[in-house]
Amino acid sequence: MKAILLEQHHTFCQYDLGIEREQRKEVEHFAQLPHAVIISGLRRVGKSTLLAQIAHRLGDPQFYYINFEDDRFIGFQAEDANYLYQILLELFGERKIFVIDEVQNIEGWEHFVRRFMDMGIKFYITGSNASLLSRELGTRLTGRYLPIELFPFSFREFLRFRDYIMPDLDRMTTLNHANLQKNFYEYVQLGGIPDHLKYPELPILRTLYDDVLYRDIATRYHIEEVRALKELAFYITSNPSSQVSYNKLKEQHHLGSVNTIKNYIEYLENSWLIFTVNVYDYSIKRQQIAAKKVYCIDTGLSNSVGFAFSPNTGRLLENLVFLTLRHKTKQVFYYTSPSGYEVDFYLPESQQLIQVVQSMEDTATRTREIRALIEAMRTLRISTGLILSTSNSEIIKENSFTIKVQSLPEYLLEA
Repeated sequence: MKAILLEQHHTFCQYDLGIEREQRKEVEHFAQLPHAVIISGLRRVGKSTLLAQIAHRLGDPQFYYINFEDDRFIGFQAEDANYLYQILLELFGERKIFVIDEVQNIEGWEHFVRRFMDMGIKFYITGSNASLLSRELGTRLTGRYLPIELFPFSFREFLRFRDYIMPDLDRMTTLNHANLQKNFYEYVQLGGIPDHLKYPELPILRTLYDDVLYRDIATRYHIEEVRALKELAFYITSNPSSQVSYNKLKEQHHLGSVNTIKNYIEYLENSWLIFTVNVYDYSIKRQQIAAKKVYCIDTGLSNSVGFAFSPNTGRLLENLVFLTLRHKTKQVFYYTSPSGYEVDFYLPESQQLIQVVQSMEDTATRTREIRALIEAMRTLRISTGLILSTSNSEIIKENSFTIKVQSLPEYLLEA
C-alpha cells in the first residue's frame, strides 16, 4: 500500500497541467469553505488535470492524493479508510486536504468522507457516474458538498489549446474571420476531449467509448445483453440532435420492454456519454411521454464512433450549442409550436428561444426557421428570439417581434 500511494502521489505531482480550465476559478472560490468539492464528468474529460491544477496552487505539502481507478485498489472497502489514513500519516505527515480521483469505485465512500469531514478535513473529489454520485451525496452529504460539472473543452479552451490568439470580436478583419471559421469547423469535427486533441494519431475516442460501455455500464449494471446496449449507443451517437421515441427504439433494437430502453438510456446519461432533452410543456406528464431529443457529450466522439451517410454538420452545430447551454443550466428544453413547428432550444429561466441553422442563405430554410421562431414567440409571449448560424449577423423584425441572427463561432466565444 505504501508503494502504491507514493507512486500515485509522485505521478500526480508530475502531471502536465495543460491549459487552464474555465472551472478552475470556480473550484478555487470554494477553497475556504468546509464543503467537499465534487467534480464529475466523462472519462478523459480532464477531471484529474483540473485536480492537478488546483493541487499545484495548494502546494505539495498541503494534500494527500489517492486514485481509486488504480486496479491495485480492487477489494478496497470503505472500512479500510482508517488503515489508509494511518499509512498516509506515516508517509506524508498530517495534512488537511484529500484529493481523490474516481471515488465511485469504492462502495460506501461517502461514509468515510463524511467522517473525515467531521474531523475538519477538506475534500476535492472526482467521479464519472452522475447517478451514483448524486444518490450517495444526497444520502450522506446533503448540504455539505459543492458540485462542479466538467465538460470537454469549450471553443475558447480549444483555441487556447491551439495557441490561437483571439482578436477583438468588434474589430475583426477578413483574415480574422477566415481563421476563426477554419478553427471553428475543426472544433466541430474534432470535439474537445483533451487527449484526443493532444494525440490525434491514437484511437483515444474509440477506447474511451468502449470503456464507458463495458466498464462503466455493462459491468457496473450487470448487463448480459451487451449487444443491444452497443447498438443503442451506436444509434444515438450516430444521430446527435435527433428526436427519439422509446417505443420506436424498443422495436428497432428488438428489446422486449420499453423499460429496458429507458434503463439503457439512463445508464448512458449517468456515464456522461449522452444527454436527453424534454419538450417544453406546462404538463410534466406530457413532457415525460413526448419524444426526447438526444445529444452527445462531444462532437468529436460522435464523429469518431458514429456513422453518417452524409456530413451531418447541422446536427453537430446544434449539439455544440446544447453543450454550451447545458454548461450554464440544466433547464434546457426544445419547443414545438401549436402548428407543429420545432424550435431547437427554449430556456424558461431566461425566456430565451434559440434556433440553430447551418446557413440562412437558402430561402426555404430561412422562411422555415423564422416562421417557427415567430410562432413560438407569439405562443409564449416573448418578443425576442435568436438564430445561431454560420451566416453573417443581422436583425430581423416582423411586426412586434425581433430576431437576432448571430455568428455561431462568436456566440460560443461570448457564452
